[in-house]
Amino acid sequence: MSGGSNVTVASNVLGTIGTVLWCVQLVPQIWYNWRRKETEGLPASMMFLWAACAVPMGVYLILQKVNIPLRVQPQAFGIFAIITWGQILYYGHKYSRVKAISIAVGTFALFGGLEVLLILTLRIPYRNGVTWPSLLVGAIAAILLGAGLIPPYFELWKRDGRVIGINWVFLSIDTLGGLFSLFALAAEGTFDILGGIMYIVVVVLEAGIYGSHIVWRLRYRRVIKEAKRTGKTVDEILESEGDGGDVEKGDARNQPAEEPSERIDTDEGVEDQGSRIDSVEDG
Repeated sequence: MSGGSNVTVASNVLGTIGTVLWCVQLVPQIWYNWRRKETEGLPASMMFLWAACAVPMGVYLILQKVNIPLRVQPQAFGIFAIITWGQILYYGHKYSRVKAISIAVGTFALFGGLEVLLILTLRIPYRNGVTWPSLLVGAIAAILLGAGLIPPYFELWKRDGRVIGINWVFLSIDTLGGLFSLFALAAEGTFDILGGIMYIVVVVLEAGIYGSHIVWRLRYRRVIKEAKRTGKTVDEILESEGDGGDVEKGDARNQPAEEPSERIDTDEGVEDQGSRIDSVEDG
């Protein structure tokens, strides 16, 4: 458990860097969604779970009396997650603008009120030495944070490992924010285990997303080269070929079709029958 006396200068500096990164992490994703007017490949459940995660994460870090930057961090994280979630409702699920904004604002008010209520409620037993409620809240935050990074893996599975809809700048900033926040906890006099788990979960699962796309690019490099050569997108090439699996890997490229040869054989058979009929008539 981290107490206020354990906060060091290094912890504050690292925590500030992590907070700044996590305060702006979703801005590139928000801009990316707005520019494309599309959110395909970015799961709504991911952003909703992250927004929900900000509530117990904020409660836990405030009760633990960690440095101020780390206390602010989940608040910014939750706000931008709700904004991104609202974009997915609007662009992806085709909600009206008023409906999407209303749902996002209502969710923000609900989550904010719930966080304040939990802080006021759990602060009393925590001061009296009863710490298990705060530990339970911290565990819930870690679970929600990790659960938020599971939906992208279903999107990866559907596309054979390819990342679509997730902005790489956002993902990189998010990973760095998690690392600096983890370093901030390590720089304190006592390492907070649950807080550390939350950031480790982010770094590990996001590393899996990087790895998945790298493997996809290696496996489908022929299609990527073809797209660059022709000036088309990868999706256009896959649609023109008609088979997005083997064609992407280059296994079925330029293979002769069997159907034309069957038609030729059939035509030859008709010609042979015609020749025999002519011979009978001549006889």
